[in-house]
Amino acid sequence: MEKTVYFGGGCFWGVEKYFSYVEGVTETEVGYANGHTANPTYEEVCRGHTGHAETVKVVYECQKIGLEQLLSLFYQSIDPTAVNRQGNDIGPQYRTGIYYTDPKEKSLILQSLAQLQKSYQAPIAVEVGPLRNFWPAEEYHQKYLDRNPLGYCHIGKEKLKAAQKAGREYRRKSQEELAKSLTQMQYEVTQNKGTEPPFRNSYWDQFAEGIYVDITTGEPLFLSSDKFDSGCGWPSFSKPIEPWLLEEFRDSSHGMERIEVRSRTGNSHLGHVFTDGPRERGGLRYCINSSSLRFIPKEKMEEEGYGAYLALLDRGSR
Repeated sequence: MEKTVYFGGGCFWGVEKYFSYVEGVTETEVGYANGHTANPTYEEVCRGHTGHAETVKVVYECQKIGLEQLLSLFYQSIDPTAVNRQGNDIGPQYRTGIYYTDPKEKSLILQSLAQLQKSYQAPIAVEVGPLRNFWPAEEYHQKYLDRNPLGYCHIGKEKLKAAQKAGREYRRKSQEELAKSLTQMQYEVTQNKGTEPPFRNSYWDQFAEGIYVDITTGEPLFLSSDKFDSGCGWPSFSKPIEPWLLEEFRDSSHGMERIEVRSRTGNSHLGHVFTDGPRERGGLRYCINSSSLRFIPKEKMEEEGYGAYLALLDRGSR
């Protein structure tokens, strides 16, 4: 079964190329959405008088990738707090937006944005609404970067490479698969909300350069540059690679009130997040079980398919 969603994320050349890489996306088309004139030209939209946003139509197979994953990918490609601009492009036609054709999808979209807001102090500037109109752009704009590979693209190469892996490698596994592939401790932690012993786990005192991925899916979650010594006996991070990779839930177990952290794709229990982290890093402490993670050292990231993240690692604090 195929469904359609429309994303406005700045210059539509890059957004179209980005989503065309995603496994499960069957069709992309650039155009002008939700304006107040019919069949506008590119020049008219650029003047800012038509009310349209440069938008990409994304058709996808529900059996291969879901709307939630597409939203996560969309958030990775934009600055969600920027108003009427992305990258070097400025103007109302470059505003960010999610335009749906099925009213039932509205609540899911709003929930995902509410989750995203928790990781930003500035307000999220992504508009949400039903698709009122969509006019395909001129032919020379369609698949522009396929025909002009050196053309302008505001989405970084590392993110384009990461999009190629989406829906392909990071898959939630069945309980049977997990029981076969995980150790007893890894299974207990990730599937039964267990907790490994402090100071007696793999990564609590490791600070080598590299990336930490979900043990159940292989999806990147944390960078070594965001890891710090909290003294608690478990790995501690100031933030995830991207906020939408995680989900948070109230946890009242063991007579305590805490915020549980789970991986969104794998639905694995990772640990908890607290507000006693270093202020200069944002004040959060993601206290994560080593058993929920696998560490790939920097020198092996390219070999293991995580080369797209080296640029993020080299930039350190982003």
